[in-house]
Amino acid sequence: MILDVILPGLDGFATCSTLRNTGFSAPILMLTALDEVRDRVNGLDRGADDYLAKPFSMDELRARVRALGRRRSDDRAPRTQVGDLEMEAATLGVWRGGRKIRLTAREFALLELLARHPGQVFARERLIDSLWGADYAPESNIVEVYIRALRRKVDEGRRDGLIETVRGSGYRIRAPEAT
Repeated sequence: MILDVILPGLDGFATCSTLRNTGFSAPILMLTALDEVRDRVNGLDRGADDYLAKPFSMDELRARVRALGRRRSDDRAPRTQVGDLEMEAATLGVWRGGRKIRLTAREFALLELLARHPGQVFARERLIDSLWGADYAPESNIVEVYIRALRRKVDEGRRDGLIETVRGSGYRIRAPEAT
């Protein structure tokens, strides 16, 4: 979906949030004249997969649409579970040990990517490419900011943190121990 921010009535940010909260999972690219950093961050935090400011090149728009198509997976499981962490893709619902956890759409996407591959290490660059696209430079600390937020929410009050940092390599969800 290509969505403009400036719409009559409900703006594109609110529309994007509403779509994500109702389980809409198709890629959303926000295309708008609002090009401030705060606008891009707002759009991405509300659930957009990419953000392109006007004026833009048609070649770039086509390339971003192709990239979004490559990132989406048709085999997305309706539910993902790792240990006592449960995730429901349709509602963006997350529970740990039965406790409901509220995440933004972007936090959910990051946690889901890690949870679908327990034990697999994801380099920062791969996470940026998969979740943020070309709008973020490799030197950005966006991954660290989101990992810190996820740890605070998912591991709140627990000694058994699920998200691990693999020094010099990236991040992973701790694989459940075999019983």
